[in-house]
Amino acid sequence: MSTHVIVGAGPVGVTTARLLADRGDRVKLVSRRGRGPEHPAVERISADATDADRLTALATGAVALYNCLNPAYHRWATDWPPMAAALLAAAGRADAVLVTAGNLYGYGPVDGPMTEHTPERPNTVKGAVRARMWAEMSAAHRAGRVRATEVRASDFVGPGAYSVANNLILPRAATGRRVVVPADADAPHSWTYVGDLARTLVTVADDERAWGRVWHAPTPPPVSVRGLAALAAARAGARPPRVTALPRAALTLGGAVSRELREIRRIAYQFYRPFVLDSTAVTETLGLTCTPLDEAIDATVAALPAPAA
Repeated sequence: MSTHVIVGAGPVGVTTARLLADRGDRVKLVSRRGRGPEHPAVERISADATDADRLTALATGAVALYNCLNPAYHRWATDWPPMAAALLAAAGRADAVLVTAGNLYGYGPVDGPMTEHTPERPNTVKGAVRARMWAEMSAAHRAGRVRATEVRASDFVGPGAYSVANNLILPRAATGRRVVVPADADAPHSWTYVGDLARTLVTVADDERAWGRVWHAPTPPPVSVRGLAALAAARAGARPPRVTALPRAALTLGGAVSRELREIRRIAYQFYRPFVLDSTAVTETLGLTCTPLDEAIDATVAALPAPAA
């Protein structure tokens, strides 16, 4: 029985913990409040993710240390650096593989599908934070101070995840209601299932071929917002929803009064132009394939709260 330490008890961390526990491993699931699933193989621990000494003690003897954290969206620039530094230091001291759940912000706007070899040219503060995190992990790996890898995903579908799909599209489309999104409704867009990201995190932790580089989680072919809404309605047996796309100017106006819209406005390029993730490498090298999008939608919709009467 191996021990794995997961920092972050959101949907990605919890899903990863369940996968490991169900296969017979011991899991220490670390969060600020000690949250997590009830499972005999999962130990829920309260700790500060910026405390490198505490994380080192928890990770000593563990196979891997997983970074599944997700700071408040508007606090990435202040909250990520100390947490990333603590995790990097702890993994090196404890000789545990550092496995990070990442995203695509660091690439910035691109023309064409994003691969693991796409240059990182972030055009936002958030993107620069994520790019710097990987640069520091990669440098430490090359220097022999740590074994590190990162798995990047696109926008999530999957139970419990906070995303445009889960919060704006699927709940309304599945009940035939109008969908309103700040996006080009017909631009191709990649959607990654949370369970597929978790499976990839577990796989790269175990496989030394995966260390020292970035991977993209297995992700289905891109589907537009309009296509995703139509598929969700069809799967739920609802009438085809009307989709209204907000112009980018609406984000600028809304941002004057809404912190959330201000944050979305800064990464709006991801929804007003094609945003496509290529996950060929993880399939060809590690043999991982994606969950079909219709199955991912079914799982997500089934976990949604019932609409108010």
